[in-house]
Amino acid sequence: MTRTEKLLAELIALPSVNPAFVPPDAVGPRCCAASDDQQVVPTRFGEKNVADYLATVAARAGLEVELQPVLPTDSKQWGERTREPKPDSADGSPVVSPHQINLVRSNVIARLLPPGKIRQTILLAPHLDTVGADDAQFIPRRKNGRLYGRGACDTKGSVAAMLTALGELANMKSRPRETEIIFAGLVDEENAQAGSRAFVGQASSLSPSFPKIRDRRDACPTVLAIVGEPTRLQVITAHKGSLWLQLETRGKAAHGATPELGQNAVHEMARIVNLLETDYAVRLRRRRHPLLGMATVNTGMIFGGAQPNIVPDRCAITIDRRTLPGETEAGVRQEINALLRAKRLAAKISDKKLAPCLPLETNPKLPLVQQFLRSIGQTRPLGVDFFCDAAVLSEGGIPSVVFGPGDIAQAHTADEWISLDSLERGKNLLLRFLKSLP
Repeated sequence: MTRTEKLLAELIALPSVNPAFVPPDAVGPRCCAASDDQQVVPTRFGEKNVADYLATVAARAGLEVELQPVLPTDSKQWGERTREPKPDSADGSPVVSPHQINLVRSNVIARLLPPGKIRQTILLAPHLDTVGADDAQFIPRRKNGRLYGRGACDTKGSVAAMLTALGELANMKSRPRETEIIFAGLVDEENAQAGSRAFVGQASSLSPSFPKIRDRRDACPTVLAIVGEPTRLQVITAHKGSLWLQLETRGKAAHGATPELGQNAVHEMARIVNLLETDYAVRLRRRRHPLLGMATVNTGMIFGGAQPNIVPDRCAITIDRRTLPGETEAGVRQEINALLRAKRLAAKISDKKLAPCLPLETNPKLPLVQQFLRSIGQTRPLGVDFFCDAAVLSEGGIPSVVFGPGDIAQAHTADEWISLDSLERGKNLLLRFLKSLP
C-alpha cells in the first residue's frame, strides 16, 4: 500500500459529511453547551475530525500548520435570520442550517516555505466535506485496483494526492527556493463554499503573495490555485456557474367540487414548467462557450396543493440554471421574467443559493497555467459542467484551475470509488510540477 492510498483510506474512515445534509430527525436537542441559535448534530457531520488529522499529518511532514476558523459564524453573513429555520425545501419546510450548528468547522492550512524570498505561491485547494452517506460507506474497501468509500474521489482522493506530494517534496534536499506552496483543505464546498470564501477574505494575511487587489483580472500574477476535484487528471480552466431560482405562482383556493370558483396555481405553474423546458431550453442551446458548450436549465423540484379536493392557491418550483462566463444572476432573472411576460404568465422569483456561484474562466496563457499544462503533458485547456471552489478563489483574485484524480461520474454515488492508479499518478504529476518550480 502506498502512502497516498493509506492516507486516503484513513480519510474515508473519518466521516466529514456536510451538515447541510443532516436529516431533520437526526438533530439532537439543544444543550447548555450550545447557544440559542445552534443545533446539536451527530458527530459524523462536519469536517473537524478530518481537519485535525490532516493537521497532524502535515506537522509530521515538517510543514507549518494552522487551522483557519470558518464556521459557525454570524448567520446574517449568509442571509439567514437568527432563531429562524432556513426554508430550503420547495414547500418551505425548515431544514438544519449548516451555519447555525454547534460544530467548529475550520480550513486546515499547511505551508512549505522556501529558503529564499517568496516570489510566487502555489495553492493546493481540495475540499474536506462530502455529501451524505450510510455507515457502510465510511469503511474503505479495496477491490480490483479501486478504493471504495464516501469521498474516495470527491475529493479526499485529491486531498491525499496533494498532501502526500507536498510532504514528499518537504523531505527532499532539492526543492523550490523561491516558491511558497500552501495546502488548504477547505470546508463546506458541497453547500455554500464557506471555506473558500473565508480563505479569500483572509488571504492577504496568509501570504505576501495574496495582496488586496480590486481588479481580479490583474490579480496575483505570481499565484496559481490548483483546486482538487475529480477531473481524470486533466487541467480545467473553465467551469459553469450554478444558479438556483425558486419560482412561485399564486392562485385562489376553492372546493374541489367547484374548481371554477378558484384559480389553480398548479395549472399556472405547469405552463411555466413547459415554457422553461421547451422554449427557454431551446434558446439556451444557442448560447455556447468554446470549452463549456451550452447553458442549461433544469426543473428539479416542485410542490403545490394541500389535498385533492382543494384548488391549490400556491405552487413552487426550484430550477437549476447552469451559467456561462459573462452571464449574471440579474441577467438570468430578467430574461426569465421577460419570457413569462411575453406568454402572459406571472411568478415570483427568488434566489435559493446562500451565496453566488459564478462561472470560472481562467486565462490559459497565464505563465503558471502554461507551466502546469506542460508539466503534465496537456496541450490545451478543458472545461467542465460542474461548479466548485475554483470560481470563488478566482473571483477573489486568485487565478485558479481544477485538477485531480478520479472521475466526476463516481462522485455522490452509492458505490463511490477511485482508481488507485489514477490516485498515485495524480500524486506523481503534482510532485513533478512542484519540483519544477523555482
